[in-house]
Amino acid sequence: MPLQSTLSGRGSGSTQVVNTQWDGKSYEQLRQECLQKGVLFEDPDFPATGASLFFSQSVPVQIEWKRPPEICDNPKFIVGGADRTDICQGQLGDCWLLAAIASLTMKKEALARVVPHNQSFDHGYAGIFHFQFWQHNQWLDVVVDDKLPTVRNQLIMLHSASNDEFWSALLEKAYAKIHGSYESLKGGSTMEAMEDFTGGVGEVYETKKAPEDLFTIMKKALDRGSLMGCSIDITSSAESEAKTSTGLVKGHAYSITGLEEVHFRGQKVKLIRIRNPWGQVEWNGCWSDNSREWDYVDKAEKTRILQNATDDGEFW
Repeated sequence: MPLQSTLSGRGSGSTQVVNTQWDGKSYEQLRQECLQKGVLFEDPDFPATGASLFFSQSVPVQIEWKRPPEICDNPKFIVGGADRTDICQGQLGDCWLLAAIASLTMKKEALARVVPHNQSFDHGYAGIFHFQFWQHNQWLDVVVDDKLPTVRNQLIMLHSASNDEFWSALLEKAYAKIHGSYESLKGGSTMEAMEDFTGGVGEVYETKKAPEDLFTIMKKALDRGSLMGCSIDITSSAESEAKTSTGLVKGHAYSITGLEEVHFRGQKVKLIRIRNPWGQVEWNGCWSDNSREWDYVDKAEKTRILQNATDDGEFW
């Protein structure tokens, strides 16, 4: 199980951003133009067509591109703060990206860089949003229109657990744009996405050959704002996304969202909290949500650590 960690570092303090639109215009310039003309932005660089979805196949089902106000009555960019429950995987095999986004939501300063504030469907709405990614040693500002692929009025790619929240779907669209298409995100490295979100440098640990103080290394990394993820290595493509009897999925990217040490029958046990970007399918072994181990942990500690555990894809 490789453990991936990305340290926020180079460039994270820099404020210079490169506009990536073909005409060199900034997000604010494009938004103001749309507001003055009374039109909603349509992105010529990443149009709402099949070519933005796939490069190697035709679109398999009847897909409609819809703006959030066409999908629900009162769309919001962010509802009650961006958090990891806003990350639910759609039809695309980009769990590696979603695991990185879920980790990003736990680092508010880094998140504010990638997902700039003051974006909404209320005042000044013009159908345009923007996000920032670190690539080629610089921060890129990527604009998108808010047309999202739907089937029967439901988002088919990354979506929030809340039907009226759209920041995560639009972030995925912006990331697909700089890669050329949604299909280009099929399969990838969580660590690469973490580097794109932080300007940091990644490290990988193989748990079979891990240093003895790995838990301490992870704790320090989490405390200093690093993003972390993990996965189970596969020996062949046939194993990819194969579910084990313990509820873990092989070749699938998970976020690491917390670390704890608990007192259990006179000894300290080190626990790691992991989240499945599917938003469901959890580990069912020792220390899982309803396992008997928790019966031997101080009640207050158990309540604090489990925090009303539900089938949300997150587990210890």
